[in-house]
Amino acid sequence: MQAIQQGTEWMLRLDDGQDLFETLSSFAEREHVTAAAVLFGIGMFRAATFGYWDGQQYRPEELKVPHEVVALHGSIARADGAPSIHLHGAVAGPDHRLVGGHLLRATVGVLQEMVVSTFPGRTFGRPLVESWGLRMLDLEPGRNP
Repeated sequence: MQAIQQGTEWMLRLDDGQDLFETLSSFAEREHVTAAAVLFGIGMFRAATFGYWDGQQYRPEELKVPHEVVALHGSIARADGAPSIHLHGAVAGPDHRLVGGHLLRATVGVLQEMVVSTFPGRTFGRPLVESWGLRMLDLEPGRNP
């Protein structure tokens, strides 16, 4: 992976075969990123699994052939002392049809270009909200609403 910083923004290039979530988590740990927005991403996934939230659980769809990434965005927070990466995206397959949703897993194919905007001095949380069964972004952990 290559990464450059300009102010509060980072431009990242992930390489063929890299696990998207492992690489972003390593980046967040190494650069002490505890609050960020993934503004966009383009490239290709060699393999990916998207989920659709049916109100109780994610219904996964695994893509086993390479797909072009046409949209990728999300957030980076902290949960249980580690980076918590939440991404949604859309990809196009060889038939030019789009598939998308909550990204559960992805392996980079060829490359992935991304912009990450950080919020220095802040830590976003991602606590489990039991009524939904989901971890939700908390912009001000520890502060009462």
